[in-house]
Amino acid sequence: MAKRRGNSEGSIYQRKDGRWAASITLSDGNRRSYYGRTRLEASDKLKEAQNKVSAGLPLGGLRLRVGSWLENWLEIASTRVRPRTLIRYREIAKYHLIPRLGRKVLSQLTPADVDRAIRDALASGQSPRSVAHHRAVLRTALNAAMRDGHVGRNVASLASAPRVPEREYQPITQAQAKAILEAMRGDRLEALFTVALACGLRQGEALALRWTDVDLETASISIQRTLQRIEKDWKFMEPKTRSSRRTITVPDPVVKSLREHRARQAEERLMMGGDWQGGQWGNLVFTNRGGDPLSGFHVGRRFRALLKLEGLPKMRYHDLRHGAASLLAAMGVPPRVAMEMLGHADISTTMRIYAHIAPEYQKDAAQRITNVLWGEG
Repeated sequence: MAKRRGNSEGSIYQRKDGRWAASITLSDGNRRSYYGRTRLEASDKLKEAQNKVSAGLPLGGLRLRVGSWLENWLEIASTRVRPRTLIRYREIAKYHLIPRLGRKVLSQLTPADVDRAIRDALASGQSPRSVAHHRAVLRTALNAAMRDGHVGRNVASLASAPRVPEREYQPITQAQAKAILEAMRGDRLEALFTVALACGLRQGEALALRWTDVDLETASISIQRTLQRIEKDWKFMEPKTRSSRRTITVPDPVVKSLREHRARQAEERLMMGGDWQGGQWGNLVFTNRGGDPLSGFHVGRRFRALLKLEGLPKMRYHDLRHGAASLLAAMGVPPRVAMEMLGHADISTTMRIYAHIAPEYQKDAAQRITNVLWGEG
């Protein structure tokens, strides 16, 4: 008498249409079937199902598509990530991942499928850095799918990552920094650009500053929040990382600039009278003339216009933050101190900037060694 198969043992046979079928009987008596063009393909699917059963994981939907899972995952992510991050996730899923991989069965997705999608994206003109972001989002979504038992491995992690050129940091010399400050002199937003260059605040951090965060007597600024424009609404958010919440000491010239800015803002508030809107935002340090928050687009456009007016090279607002880091490096400020001032989450971020800037000052360092070891006196 033939021995009866136990639960989860499975069977493999060839169908009349030539395809191979693999079946597994679950502990509840239900059967799941998997199909392949070859016996090996069907066998691999059966083994994957058996491994899931052995690990106590649910088998998940047999025909769940990658696109359907991404849409489901985005709903889950909407309660866990920052609004701007969610918008970026949705854009990547809608315009890049779903068009290339959406119709694939989730449980049958392979590293080769992801490799092909990466090659197609690069061939279409997407930058390696953007494609790397796409792969990262897919990897995060598949981690969630693996956690829920829909897949047994994360094929995005196994796929080859595109080679991303190392980001170049353009240091700002002391002469360039002085030229930038001179170009901003007298402008309504002079204090904003001065704070950015001298203290390295992120744009969202600077635009979220309230006067209660600024202590001009002790020359300190407390970073408590960041401001983001989500579609058409302003939202105050928690700082980017735990280390982003910080208090920094500012140079005396920055204090002077902030005092002048406060006096100018008081005049604008007086002129606006009852139309002043600053109160509803908690009296922000940097506002438009009506007291409302400033948009990053407006700030960036104003910054570029002032540079152009003085014949200075094009820069982004964010370059002021890198400029602050380069000046700290040039002055020999220890990386750990710079990390705390800039609010980096990891010292490696600070060190990458320092590493790019170091060659600019090696001649000076060599000369100092010469003076110490072989100089007179």
